[in-house]
Amino acid sequence: MSLINLHRCQQGILAESNLHSLYLMFNLKTEEVDEVKQQLACFQGMINEFSEEYSESELSAFIAIGALAWDNLFPNARPRELMAFPQFENAKYPVPDTPADLFVHIRSDRADVNHLVGTHVCELFADKVMLVEQVKGFRYLDGRDLTGFVDGTENPHGEHRRAVALVSREQDEVFAGGSYIHTQRYRHSMHMWNELPTKQQEDIVGRTKVENIEYKSADKPPCAHIKRANIKDEQGKSIEILRQSMPYGTMRHQGLFFISCANTPTAFNKMLERMVCVDEQGHYDQLLDYTQAETGAAFFAPSIDFLRQYL
Repeated sequence: MSLINLHRCQQGILAESNLHSLYLMFNLKTEEVDEVKQQLACFQGMINEFSEEYSESELSAFIAIGALAWDNLFPNARPRELMAFPQFENAKYPVPDTPADLFVHIRSDRADVNHLVGTHVCELFADKVMLVEQVKGFRYLDGRDLTGFVDGTENPHGEHRRAVALVSREQDEVFAGGSYIHTQRYRHSMHMWNELPTKQQEDIVGRTKVENIEYKSADKPPCAHIKRANIKDEQGKSIEILRQSMPYGTMRHQGLFFISCANTPTAFNKMLERMVCVDEQGHYDQLLDYTQAETGAAFFAPSIDFLRQYL
């Protein structure tokens, strides 16, 4: 039996979809890591206070530590599978590796509450960190990506979300309740995409656009996004991730801020490899002809219990 429930996870990892999100990336500016660890320990308590004050907003959040920054902050304990963002020799397109020390994911049904919480996060860490990126995400229509297709259809539901996204005690007793986080900011070539006929778009994705009906296996082109992104283990069982992605954009630049939460980095690594690498038959994820990753980073979001020991 999984003993995840003995370790309190950061609830933002498992949160259901909201209307708005705010993503903040920080790098450390100080060697005084003990103070930073105390601030990390205070993070979830601060989120809880805002969540109670603005309960109608359905606010949630999580904070994650970068793979390259982990040993500096916590030299005595490291998640067993935490590693740098993956790289591949035969990738069709570049796979950017843009590490950050801290990643904060804030989401709610109110953009103003997200902004308020974001300012307090920056005040919490103050001069100990430098903000290197901030992105505002939003729900588009009925949960669609800006390409017009429903996003996150394959996400697990109910209690299965916990099993997919959270490390179990059997996997890593010290870091049970935590999650391996991978982020990528994709920029869509909307002009190119919108020039394609709907049927060609559907063939590239592997499902219908309006009805959101997945193609039958025999009808999926070998380069279809769904065919390349869905991976299975040696027993033929699906290897899943929990996606917490949302569209972002201005009138100039638009895309998807992709977030993977999983109990092992293997799931994301294998999925990305099948998407970007050309196989022996020359197949890769053809959707990448119309969207390009501009960032990529690997993190671990520890349980609340792990962080609070540093109060």
